[in-house]
Formats: sequence, structure tokens, C-alpha cells
Amino acid sequence: MITSTLGIYLTAFVVGLLGGVHCLSMCGGLVGTLTMGLGPRIRQDPALMLPYQILYNLARIAGYATAGALFGGLGAVLLQLDAYQVVQRILYGVAGVVMLLLGLYLGGWWRLIAGLERLGVLLWRRIEPLGRRFLPVRGPLQAAALGYLWAWIPCGLVYSVLITAVATGSPVKGALVMLAFGVGTLPNLIGIGLLAGAAARIAERAWVRQVAGLLVMGFGIQVLWGLLAETL
Repeated sequence: MITSTLGIYLTAFVVGLLGGVHCLSMCGGLVGTLTMGLGPRIRQDPALMLPYQILYNLARIAGYATAGALFGGLGAVLLQLDAYQVVQRILYGVAGVVMLLLGLYLGGWWRLIAGLERLGVLLWRRIEPLGRRFLPVRGPLQAAALGYLWAWIPCGLVYSVLITAVATGSPVKGALVMLAFGVGTLPNLIGIGLLAGAAARIAERAWVRQVAGLLVMGFGIQVLWGLLAETL
């Protein structure tokens, strides 16, 4: 299953990197809120704004990693069941199917994954009021706190990658899956704040999204084929 785990890491990174259009629609307003809360002198100087953007995004990735550790821990608990090998295969099978669905979503062929966002609305309703306490952002610590809370915003891409984190069966590996996803999102979301979304404009090209979708689907097929080969 080593190849499958590596495939999950690569999938998480590609989904984060090329899910740029989705990140723009979901998180562009939040980045704008951070930017507008800063003083005019900071907003007009990219060198002064960069530390805020870095802290904001590092904290956001830390939030993803926390969630990944929790879901990876859930996978570890499931693997403690008596039918260890059966559970492991089921988890990887679910991960493979999720990769296929992610690929279809990235390629623009089927948006079923987007429906997962409804599952997180109830949780976000409890977290959002806490986030408002840090607005407007006046200092680096506020930016970091807001970034960490931002990681829990309802997002179908995040939730689908979290499902694959369960398949790792390890809190550490689950955190690494979400870390890979978070690193993949950096070019787009820092680009929103500093480069007016220049990175995201590349990701929104149809052929780029379709190639990414096929790549992610290829990882999913590899996982499912490996499981089928072991079964036979």
C-alpha cells in the first residue's frame, strides 16, 4: 500500500494546486477581508503585506493538518478492528473512489463533490462567530488566528481530501495528506492577496483543469487496480 499512500499525497497536492477557481469563489472574500483590515500603508506595499499573508496561510495549513490528524486517527481506530485487512482495503477503496470523483470535479465533468460542503454548514455556523472577533485584522496574531479558523470553512475539496486522509490509518500521515493539500493551495491564495489572482488565472484554464482531473483519476484507478490485484 506504499504506492497508494504516495498517490494520496500527490492527489492532495494536485487538488490543492489546481482547485484554484474553487478557492477563489470560496476564500477570495476572506482574503479580501484580511487585506482591507490592514492600514493603507501596508496594503499599498507588498513587502509589508507579505508577512501577514504568510502567517495567515501557514495558520490555515496548520488547521488543515489538525483536521487531517483527527481523520487519520479515525482511520487508525478503524484499523484496530479484528478484520484489519478487510477494513484497510475498504478504506483504500473509498480513497480510490474519492480520487475518481475529485478528478471528475477538477476536470469539470461532474460536481458531485461540491455537495459535501452542505455537511460542514452546521459546524461552520458555530465557528464563524468566533472568527468575527478577530476582525478587522490589525496585527499578525489576529491574522494567524483567523487563518486557522478559515481552515474549517465548508469546502467540498477539503472534505473529500479528508476522506482520503482516513485511508492512511495514521494521525501523522493524515496530517501530511492535508499538509500536501494546503501547500498546493498556496500559489492561488497568496496570489489573490498579492498578485490579483494571477496564479489562479492559470488554474482556471479548461485544459489545465482537465489534465489535472485525468491525473487525479489516474491515481484513483491505480489504487483500485492494486486492490483488485491483491484480491485476485
